[in-house]
Amino acid sequence: MNDLRKKLKIPDNALKIINDFLLDEKNPLINDLLDIVEKYGGIEEINRKAEEASKVENLIEKLKKKKPEYVKDIEWLISQRDNNSFISIADYRKKILGDKASEMTFDKDFAITLELSACQYFPFLMDMVRDAIENQKIVPGRIIRVRYMKEQEEDGDLLAMAVAMQIIGSTWVETLDTKGTAPGPDGMPVNVHLGGPETITGYFGGVGMPNDFPLKWFDEYLYYYTNYGIKQVLNVNLGTVLLGYIIHKLGINNEFKISVYLGNDNPYACLWTLMTAKLFAREDGTSPLIGFNLANSVNNETIEVTAYIRKEFGFEDVVRIEHHITETWKSIVRQPYDRRDELMELATKVKNISAKHEGANVDVDEKREHPTDILEYFMTKEDIEEAGIWEALRINLLDRYEAINTTAEALTKKGLTFIAAKNLHHQE
Repeated sequence: MNDLRKKLKIPDNALKIINDFLLDEKNPLINDLLDIVEKYGGIEEINRKAEEASKVENLIEKLKKKKPEYVKDIEWLISQRDNNSFISIADYRKKILGDKASEMTFDKDFAITLELSACQYFPFLMDMVRDAIENQKIVPGRIIRVRYMKEQEEDGDLLAMAVAMQIIGSTWVETLDTKGTAPGPDGMPVNVHLGGPETITGYFGGVGMPNDFPLKWFDEYLYYYTNYGIKQVLNVNLGTVLLGYIIHKLGINNEFKISVYLGNDNPYACLWTLMTAKLFAREDGTSPLIGFNLANSVNNETIEVTAYIRKEFGFEDVVRIEHHITETWKSIVRQPYDRRDELMELATKVKNISAKHEGANVDVDEKREHPTDILEYFMTKEDIEEAGIWEALRINLLDRYEAINTTAEALTKKGLTFIAAKNLHHQE
């Protein structure tokens, strides 16, 4: 068996061929990429602009011009943070466990990141944080956003969310308009063969970014990176995943998470993804792959094996494995879908994972007149208002937040730990 295993060794000449290909000055794939880098002033200038653009004070100044009424909300949020209005982790444990909390030991090494997807609108976020203060609940430590970038750039939500996320101390992800659904950032279909999001939801393979669209995705990323400091974006296509690795290797301080739509649903698919991440990691071992969302169909064994691969490649502290605990009631999975019990098992075995809540608790969603629906992520704000479902979507968001708190409570009762908005819920 050992002799057979040795046949898997990648020969040095194969690696040389790949390196020669990448370094060839006539290589059109790399040359096209470098042209976009130069368009934005080169690596150092790109990172400098992004760092400057991401500063809270600069974002607030832009917000004052774009959406001044949001500034009062931001100032209120800062005051509530500074006044410690949100429940601390110690007090939360006492709330859930009573006197028993002081007798228990909580292992921080296996803390589960509480993740909410998706928080589309700044007013919805404000409703959530106000409720967290009033009812002493938990604000998640990670938030995913799947709203049209140009639309939210225009109405001020992009700026407000970028500020708010830094204030509360949650990581967040934006979704570029150059993705596998129509239309693209220029209003034209990304892929003429797709009829919109209702088509792509049936594929789970990054369908919809053909031909030169990965380069357009990179161009769009640099626009938001340099103008707003948006660092972390969703990635739904094998080509743009590779581009994400390459530009980080070149020196751009980008980050991305791989979407559930990419379809990593078995250990060998995960090996492929993490192996490529390793090949293009920087010399310090870092990778831009921050979040790795496996397919909804994976079981705990696949997650554990993926964690094994991740650890062997030195990515345990770099790449977060993201797993759906709840999913939208409509348009993506068979219901009921509830993986909370499985999470309780994983939480003592696998480090650096997140519990992603995309839908309400099953007993809530199934009774809603308007339950959560993944296809509504792809609706414009104008279409939502015309359909008269704005209030329904607000309730859906709060239902997701309630599902997160259900998970936080379940973890706490098991003596397990979680990561919430770090600037709001202080560790003691």
